[in-house]
Amino acid sequence: MTDSGEGIPSDVLTRVFDPFFTTRQSLERTGLGLGQVRRFATQFGGDIAVESDQGAGTRVILHLPRAAPGRS
Repeated sequence: MTDSGEGIPSDVLTRVFDPFFTTRQSLERTGLGLGQVRRFATQFGGDIAVESDQGAGTRVILHLPRAAPGRS
C-alpha cells in the first residue's frame, strides 16, 4: 500500500512494529496493528516492510509465500 501523506518521522519509523506503540494522544486505542501484521506474516514465512520519506508518503510492503499447488 502506498500513500502520499506527510510520511513517518525516522524516530517513529523505527518503532512502528513495537507492540502497543502509538503516537496517538488518547490511550483509547493501542498500536497493535503493524506488530500483529508482522507476527502473522513471519509466522507463515513472509515479512513486512515500511518505507517512508517525510513529505513524500509511506509505502507498506507485505510479502507472503505462495501456497503450494493443490492447497487452499
